[in-house]
Amino acid sequence: MLLRIVEILFPVFAIILAGYLYGRRHRPEMAVANRLNMDVFVPALVFATMASKDFALTAYGGLALTAACVVIVPGLLAWPLARHLGTQPKTLVPPMMFNNSGNMGLPVALLTWGDTAMPAAIVMFLVANLLHFTLGARLLDPGTRLRDLWRVPVVAATVAGLAVSLTGIALWPPLLTGIRLVGDISIPLLLFALGVRMTDVRLGDWKLTLTGAAFRPLAGMLVATACIHLFGLAGRDAAMLMVFGALPPAVLNFLFAERYGQEPERVAPLVLVGNLAAILFLPVALAISL
Repeated sequence: MLLRIVEILFPVFAIILAGYLYGRRHRPEMAVANRLNMDVFVPALVFATMASKDFALTAYGGLALTAACVVIVPGLLAWPLARHLGTQPKTLVPPMMFNNSGNMGLPVALLTWGDTAMPAAIVMFLVANLLHFTLGARLLDPGTRLRDLWRVPVVAATVAGLAVSLTGIALWPPLLTGIRLVGDISIPLLLFALGVRMTDVRLGDWKLTLTGAAFRPLAGMLVATACIHLFGLAGRDAAMLMVFGALPPAVLNFLFAERYGQEPERVAPLVLVGNLAAILFLPVALAISL
């Protein structure tokens, strides 16, 4: 079991470490690469997965619902925690809700369960991102216009992929292969970019930072366990939900905090130290699941 967990997580953290070491030495400007990933490579991955013959939306309804619970319920639990720590809820609650289902969730799913698990992993990734761009944006700014959601490339790729899947349109195989190859760039680049981002880790408010780093995966796994029993999930779906619950805060939380002026200097260490803490919590989730 221990060897299996090491085999799964070693490539993930090795690529993150490579990004960290490269970032420390060269201080690369990753803004263009990150934008390309979110605007082109990840949408291509989403579209290729959802437009494939193997994707059946109805098979993932329960997983999508429980993934939404794993996102929302930790936020509700974090609200009184924020007040206890003397922190604004808008600073703590979003990072406790929206997890790193992209940079870390997709690679872990791929390495643990293989290509056949990618549709399920992408469904959970999409649930987290749709909630982040809607509910998360509203939490930080009640005046946010939800119509802007359709300008997000991942959302557009989701709609297009679902349209192809539901209508039964057969795409020309070489075209789908080309899109899939573009999408394959996204996962290693997500990990490498996360490593580069780790060079900016500063502890800051250590009490808030360390509490948040532990609270997000613990609350996520607790809610995932409850959902597994409540909704009767079993097998790979149950295992994937447990790992999804253990994921650290998404890097996107820092970008949202910066955009809306919600104490980004406190959110940044909370997110980045939380991702470092994944070294401890992901093995636990995998040990429970496998």
